This record gives sequence, C-alpha cells and structure tokens, in this order.
Amino acid sequence: MCPVFNAEVSSRKSRATFAFMFFVVIVLLVFFVLVGLGTWQIYRRTWKLDLIERVEARVYATPVTSPSSWQWPQINRANDEYRHVSLRGTYLYDKETFVQAVTEFGSGFWVITPFLQEDDGNIVLVNRGFVPPKWRKQHLVYRGQSDIKNVTGLLRISEPVGSFLQKNDALTDSWYSRDVPAIAESRGLNRSQVAPFFIDADATSPDSNDRPVFPIGGLTVISFTNNHLVYSITWYLLAGMVVSVSYFVGRMEIWQRCVSIK
Repeated sequence: MCPVFNAEVSSRKSRATFAFMFFVVIVLLVFFVLVGLGTWQIYRRTWKLDLIERVEARVYATPVTSPSSWQWPQINRANDEYRHVSLRGTYLYDKETFVQAVTEFGSGFWVITPFLQEDDGNIVLVNRGFVPPKWRKQHLVYRGQSDIKNVTGLLRISEPVGSFLQKNDALTDSWYSRDVPAIAESRGLNRSQVAPFFIDADATSPDSNDRPVFPIGGLTVISFTNNHLVYSITWYLLAGMVVSVSYFVGRMEIWQRCVSIK
C-alpha cells in the first residue's frame, strides 16, 4: 500500500486512479471487440464450408430441367447458382455474342449463343465455351446448324456490367461480362422470353487426335476463398497481445505511482 501524506497527494492519486480505470475500460473494450471479431470469423467459416458443400452437391448432381419461366423470379445466387441443368432446343447462331475471356488456353472469347427451348419457346443464353480470337474470325459467317440439341451445363447468375475501365458497349459489340439483359437487348430478343440467367455448357469431347474442339466448354472456375480460420486466429492473437501488453503497462504504472508518492 502507498501511504497518503496530504490533500495534494490524495488529489493526484485520485486523478491517477481515474486515468488508470479509464485505461482498463479501453483495454477491456478492445479485448472484447477483438474476441468478437474472432468468433464472428468462426461462424463465417462454418457458413462458408456449408456453402462449398452445397455448391459441390449441385455441380456434380444429375442434371435437372432448366427452371421454367414461372420460376425465374425466385432464381438467386445463394440457392441456384451452379445448379446442373439440362436444355433441349435449337441454337440461334445468328445472334451469337463474344465476350472477352482469359482461361488456361489463353486469351480469347466466351461464345454466348441464345438457345430456343423446345418445350416452352423461351430463350436461355448458353455460354458454349472458350474460343481463341482466330476462331471468331473464321466463324463469322458459318456458326453451325440449327438442329435440335440437348445441352447440359451449370446455371450462372447474370454478371455485372463490367469494370470501370472495361464497360460493355453494345454499339461497338464489345463485351467484357456476361450481362444477360444487355446482351439479350442488343440481339433484339424479347426480354420477357429470355431467362435472367445463363448456362455454362459442360465440357466437350476432344477430336480423334485428342485436340480440343472449339468452343471448349466445362471451364467454369468454382473457387471460394476460405481464410476465416486464419482471420479468427489473428483476431484472437491480437486480443491476447492486448491483454499481455496491458498487464505489463499496468504493472509499470502501479510501480511508478508508488515510487513517485513515496
């Protein structure tokens, strides 16, 4: 215990005690905030692992029929993206769109082709896959036969309009993202008949010489960052550091107070 000699010492001690208590309150506040952030990351990790599990189940499931028009308003990223679906109908090759892309095969384009469904007459944009720049030039006139086809692939939600430096421009036919409404409008399609999503077509088989057949499908990149465990450990370590540093600072402060009063 430090003795109290007079009123001045008592007043000085009261101010020091108040400052010290204020310091303790701040330390506790910071500590609980850091612990809360660490715990929040634990919950985020649980949510992310569940999301990854659900997405993988959709991707590798047996294809189901593509959503009908009455289901379109309920389509959302959380519950439907990467669902494995099937379509039957014909490609509208004369209304194709090429969207710039970079893949493991290099720079080129995604080939986005409207697909007229046989059962209800509605249209779904299908990303048939990747092609190099020279393929686009070679197929400006002939793009294939409009016969009945069965298509399977992954349901994808319409992408944003593009980045700040690379915005879609329908007038110059320059596309950087798979923006379904904009592409449909630029190709003169009836918006009410066009699904609000697009399909990434499944992989195509190589030719007899084991060379890829363009367009190359099945290149959907499914990647989820899951650093939540690292983040949570970081927050908890910071909380521990705050406690440790505060302990030594507090001890030093008490010692200095006792020495100065004596």
